[in-house]
Order: sequence, then C-alpha cells, then structure tokens
Amino acid sequence: MTGSQHARPLSEAAEDCLKALWTFESEDRPATTTALARALELTPGTVTTMLKRLASLELVNHRPYQGVSLTPQGRRVALEVVRHHRLLEMYLFEKLGYTWDEVHDEAEALEHSISEDFEDRVAEMLGHPTHDPHGDPIPPKDGQPAAADLIPLTDLATGERAVIARVRDTDPELLRSMAAKGLVLAVEVEALGRKDDERLRLSVDGHEIEVTPEQASQVFVRRPG
Repeated sequence: MTGSQHARPLSEAAEDCLKALWTFESEDRPATTTALARALELTPGTVTTMLKRLASLELVNHRPYQGVSLTPQGRRVALEVVRHHRLLEMYLFEKLGYTWDEVHDEAEALEHSISEDFEDRVAEMLGHPTHDPHGDPIPPKDGQPAAADLIPLTDLATGERAVIARVRDTDPELLRSMAAKGLVLAVEVEALGRKDDERLRLSVDGHEIEVTPEQASQVFVRRPG
C-alpha cells in the first residue's frame, strides 16, 4: 500500500482522499468537506474523521470551516497514488487490450496494492509514458506533472480549430459516446457554432457532429501554435 512509509499504513479510503485533494488543488477548486464527501461518495462525518487522522499524520492542513489542503508530504503520497493509477491505466490499455472506457475502474481497484518495484517495471515496459489513455499527465517518479495549456471544448469560438488532448475518465458512458463520435485524443476539431438548445456543432474528420454542453465541458483541447 502506498502509505506503507508511515508507522500506521494508510487505508485505501485515506489514499483516495489525498488523491481527491490533489485533484481539487490541481483544478483550482475549493476542497471543502462537503465537496470531498461528494467526490468520495462518503458522508461528511466520515470525511471529517478521516481528515482529522490525516492531519495528525501531517499529511493535510485541516481547519474546520476553512477548507483543507495537502502538506508537502501529503502531496507526495497523493502523487504516488496518481502515478500508480495512470500507469496502470496505460498498461491495461496498451498491453491487455482494455478500451479507454474500461481502464479507470480497474486501475482504481489496483492502484493501492502495487509495489514500487512493480510500478518501475510497468513504467519501463511502457517506455516511461508521459500521459494515460485519456490524456492525463502521468506524474514523474519524484515530482509534480507539468501544467498543460488546455482549454475546455466549450471555450472554442466558431470557426476555431483545436486538437483533443484530454477527456475526463470518470464516466465510462461519456467515453464511449465520445469515441463513437470520433472525439478521441489527437483528433482535430473545428467549432461550427451552437444550436438553439446550446448543443455544440463540430466538424470532425469532415463530418458534422453535435455534443451537449455537459459533454463538451469534459473534453479539453489544445489550440495550435
């Protein structure tokens, strides 16, 4: 387990909490107890108890009613879990034939159990990949992943072109829908405008498709240049 460096190993739930906190911080979202409870599908009371224990281990800074943040040590643990998860997704995708909508749940179950030696061997086998199948950066062995200059698909102006660089991985149905529409990594899209119901009209490989604003908000693109 990733938390084995502590005198008392961390539970999977505690590691998930640290990973969720890192995600909130990396997306500049406020990490409140309520928001964490929603993300982790736990009760606020359970999350509060967990945060108190993590604070006692000096992994988080927690002040009631003032939010919570990772300490440098907590961030290191969180990044290790994130690295495990995204390497496992890439391994399942590249070596075991899983599709991009199948890898998240499998990696979620395995990320807490693999050893550092296993992690190193997977990275070596894959040629030390920098991104997972959904375009999320894989943290380096010791450090923070570099920030990517991406924008939501919803931000494209009519007539603007961009390349798909990332799709959120938590909704398998969304990933299947995006793949069916041709919205996969490295594909160039052109914004054609919006319909009256706010659906986005896009050109993909010469074909016109439509996506809802909710779907488009889960897709991130890179402008050329």
